[in-house]
Amino acid sequence: MMVSSWSRTVAAVSALVLGGLTVPAVSAAAAVQGEVRVDQVGYGITETKHAYLLSSAPGSFSVVDERGRTVHRGRTGQSLGAWNAKYPAVYQLDLSKVWLPGKYRIEVTGETKATSPTFRVDTKDRLFTPLVRATNEFFQAQRDGDDIIPGRLDRKPSHLADKQATIYEWPSFGGEFGDEITEPLKPAGGPIDVEGGWVDAGDFVKFTSNTAYSLAELGYVLREDYDRALAAEVKLGLDWLDKMWDEKSKTLYAQVGIGTGSDKFGFLGDHDVWRNPHDDDPLDVKPGDPKYFVKHRPVFPANPGGSGLSPNLAGRVAAAFALGAQVEAKRNPALAREYLAEASSVFAQAKTENVGELVTAFPHAYYPESSWRDDMELGATQLALAAKALRDPRSAEWTRQAAHWAKAYIDHEEKSTLNLYDTSALAHAELAKLLRHGVPGAALGPKELIGDLRRQLDEGVASAAQSPFRTAVSVKEFDAASKSFGFAATERLYADLTGDRRYAAFGSQQRNFTLGANAWGISLVVGVGTTYPRCPHHQAANLAGEEKLLYGAVVNGPNGAENFEHMELPPGSKDCRKPFEAFDTPESRYADDLASWPSNEPAIDFTSTAMLAFALTGRS
Repeated sequence: MMVSSWSRTVAAVSALVLGGLTVPAVSAAAAVQGEVRVDQVGYGITETKHAYLLSSAPGSFSVVDERGRTVHRGRTGQSLGAWNAKYPAVYQLDLSKVWLPGKYRIEVTGETKATSPTFRVDTKDRLFTPLVRATNEFFQAQRDGDDIIPGRLDRKPSHLADKQATIYEWPSFGGEFGDEITEPLKPAGGPIDVEGGWVDAGDFVKFTSNTAYSLAELGYVLREDYDRALAAEVKLGLDWLDKMWDEKSKTLYAQVGIGTGSDKFGFLGDHDVWRNPHDDDPLDVKPGDPKYFVKHRPVFPANPGGSGLSPNLAGRVAAAFALGAQVEAKRNPALAREYLAEASSVFAQAKTENVGELVTAFPHAYYPESSWRDDMELGATQLALAAKALRDPRSAEWTRQAAHWAKAYIDHEEKSTLNLYDTSALAHAELAKLLRHGVPGAALGPKELIGDLRRQLDEGVASAAQSPFRTAVSVKEFDAASKSFGFAATERLYADLTGDRRYAAFGSQQRNFTLGANAWGISLVVGVGTTYPRCPHHQAANLAGEEKLLYGAVVNGPNGAENFEHMELPPGSKDCRKPFEAFDTPESRYADDLASWPSNEPAIDFTSTAMLAFALTGRS
């Protein structure tokens, strides 16, 4: 991508302080090159439509159709705030009066000159439902084991040694960031078959927590609108979860592979070797070889010996199986009952007193979740819905349990919006429907659940009002993309539940941000829009070559500038970087750079939340 420079003719220069930034004043005759940011996928016919202009001066704008006809004119109005020294003002452009389906661009004239990328106006179904298939393609690219879809990256079967994996005791970690191994790994059992499933992100470790979270969202989308390709991914994920749950011993396995290696103990971890996943199988290694754990990947239990299970895992794994049961209730009732039995068994193993540090990943620092009552609410809610679909009498009891955990979440839990660390929005929306006709003994009713959904959205609206791009999430922290999609999905869940459309513009703006209406003008979904990541931090995609897209992958997005220190290209990788520095601030960066994993690494949880948002938007 070519990033346009900011050029101007200066007739007279004087100091001007604007929004806390000192910038040169521009004479009335000066021409300022600005940047217009739009939702690069497009806008629904009837929805509120906003674009943004980065510049130092206001101007007039026109919306021009494919034939060059002006269909709308407007002015920029007041600045919503400064961005950086180069672009000391951000102006919002209201396009809401453009409602005829078609392709358009924005042309800014006056003191500022700028032209936007082309965007569409159409039904939301035509714009966003195809993106469900796009994001599903990323899950296909993340497959591990025998059942591989070659796809755009020409994937091959990988990690077949997982069929005979060894179980290890929990690894011990320490150090400044909690990710330094302090003791040798200790075998504890096996062999066990954990082949298959999806790798988590740009590397090849597999996590039960992240897989279950993604399956809950994929299962919801599939239940509402059956699609064969998505059904195949959901089944693949559930088949792997089935391997990770040992019903006989009541043990759930939490992780396959270890990301962190150890110089002290002489072994490499997954993150230490840049390679294609299928390169691991031919390795001729024996215990003690530095690459032994690269091929023979350790498996770590979440609850050794069938002890109480970390409740975040119990809830979301139960939800994944229960949603599988709902999908299959009419198509394959026998399979649905098997899924329900697994969901019930996992849920019953939850440890809900003296919980301690939650089990997510090893080390916990990789995914430092602290919220679990929302997962228990989600698990119980989906169990109740599955039981109801299968005419199982336990539905009412699981509904009461869900209400109990919902109240506990509202009263006590650390709160966020819908993302890997907080599933309450999806749980609330589903549970409120179950409680509409009353359930004796329920700890709360739909009113309280709707109120908490409104709280989440109100907090988002208040936060967005402080951003010149009206984004509710911080661009100085991790998970900007997934949390933005989480807000967009939550608005749709709330509107579907209540009929209240007061947050519709807010929800659209969060989606707009992820699809290009941000300072960097980048869609955070690979292959979607006109400008998107070309250099994702993803081993298989990088080695396949820049021309082979990791289509449908959602990357983290902008992040705190301090997280980009000491970024180096991994040995064995192909150098790939595209410049976006002109749009950074001292506090926030986005880098389309292979080395910049804080902004450019995709993940299954980012992408599943995007899929949910696209599916909900497409049907609205």
